[in-house]
Amino acid sequence: MQLLRKSVFVAVLFVLCFALPRTASAASHKVHAVFLGVVKTVPYSKAGDPSGAAPGEDSLKIRALVVDGALKEWTTGEMHDITDRSFAVRRALRVNDALPTDAPAAKTAPAVSHWVWQRGPWLLVDRVTGHITALRLPHYDPGVSQVSWYRDYAAYCGLTASGKSLYAVVAQVDARRPSLAKRLAPFDAANRPAAVCAAPEWQRDPMRVTFHPAGMSAVSYQIAPGSAVLVEDAGEEESAPDPAASK
Repeated sequence: MQLLRKSVFVAVLFVLCFALPRTASAASHKVHAVFLGVVKTVPYSKAGDPSGAAPGEDSLKIRALVVDGALKEWTTGEMHDITDRSFAVRRALRVNDALPTDAPAAKTAPAVSHWVWQRGPWLLVDRVTGHITALRLPHYDPGVSQVSWYRDYAAYCGLTASGKSLYAVVAQVDARRPSLAKRLAPFDAANRPAAVCAAPEWQRDPMRVTFHPAGMSAVSYQIAPGSAVLVEDAGEEESAPDPAASK
């Protein structure tokens, strides 16, 4: 009888030794639910929107970016899968267009708010960690730049900080410097065409991108392909390594 009890105790101890680490490991890796909601149409204001609008466009199609059941951002346009876990999508902004001189109807009434929808910057979304990062694209201008994606490269026409020069830009996500930045022409904001630059076109082999600035012939550049520089974290809940273990 005593031998039987000892055998049961050893069996239980064996199960606990192997089950507990697995349970702790599973708890340290939280599974995140990241998805884009259904398309909805909202009123769109051309006035004051640096991104402009297509002829006859008086509404904007938006989708909710939801992480773990919570609304994080509103997005517009098509998403682009960069890897099997990360994608880029353009943000939709709801901006208060009220002026300081817009007085409320009564002195006791709250301040006036006039909310309008506009196109915003690009976001990088990680499906595994649920992280959302605003992309910092060099020379990106919402009124000029129409981004065309290929792998982790974004091609678009951009403006210098002074706004006086139009550039052909190819930026790689997470790279410190653009892969391409070539001056195309002087830029006159007062006499700018309705469409400054059409969306660039990509070619796979050899890796080449073609820009279509308004009033100019198409310009093509060959890009030296490199490894993706996008670093994807293992997970925000992953525990840090034990310093003592490396000694």
